Amino acid sequence: MKRWLRHHRYALLLALRRLRLHPFSSLANIVVIALMLAVPILGAAILQSSQPLARQLSVTPELTLFLASGTSADQQQALLQRVQAESGEEITDAQLLPREQAMRQLQADPAWAQALNALGDNPLPDALIVTLRDSDTPVQQARQLAETWRQWPGVEHVQMDSEWVRRLETLLSFIRVGLGMLAVAVAVVVLATVFNTVRLQALTQRDEIAVARLVGATESFVRRPFLYLGALTGLAASLLALLLAWLALVPLNTLLGHFAQSYGIHWSMQLPATQDLLLAGALVVVLGAVAARLSVTRHTRF
Repeated sequence: MKRWLRHHRYALLLALRRLRLHPFSSLANIVVIALMLAVPILGAAILQSSQPLARQLSVTPELTLFLASGTSADQQQALLQRVQAESGEEITDAQLLPREQAMRQLQADPAWAQALNALGDNPLPDALIVTLRDSDTPVQQARQLAETWRQWPGVEHVQMDSEWVRRLETLLSFIRVGLGMLAVAVAVVVLATVFNTVRLQALTQRDEIAVARLVGATESFVRRPFLYLGALTGLAASLLALLLAWLALVPLNTLLGHFAQSYGIHWSMQLPATQDLLLAGALVVVLGAVAARLSVTRHTRF
């Protein structure tokens, strides 16, 4: 056990010494990887911060059921009771909006008053206004209820008054896919950068490796310092990327704070959860070690 620990300690110190011997190239590689890593971290922060933003907006998910003309008052009440009875667990409120009341509300708005007064008869239909409960899938819930209610007799049209929810979910889904593609690109950059770095190191240390083999060094002993080199490069790049993302959030949150206040809401971006950042950093370290293993296996065969 002591021998195994001594070998790993030697490999780690040798990897650190090689990083110090080439400070500019090592720093350049770390900065390149860090910049690529900082972008998905900021994207994840935006995605994570945008989800609770929708709950602060002063728009509630609603469906409006426009009733067919000629629907009697008793039929309207029957539809209202049916909505409350069959969908009570999915809604918070359901109200009947008679066409006369809707007309009075519009006439109270100066923007509509003159146009409506020019009309002779009331063109508005009777309607049911249904407010949905909050859920993780508001769009799917609203669509299912709308499809069900469209089949009911007496219901002429069902309108989703919360179309913004669909647009927001579509945008967030697009961001998730974009972050996934960006994560793949980052993985490729990490592999390529570390692979090339270890290749150059292996070629530089060609004579040293040959002498080590002559005195009985095993392949694992030769390769181990390069694996540590790749892992240390990934670790340093992860820490630098975290620092860059945190620094970038400071001016962004200042600008977003002024923008959000103009809409009467609070919005600030935070870094992803600690466990997610630790997992991402560990993956980058593993990718660095894997790239180093692939490179050193290929370029130390002499």
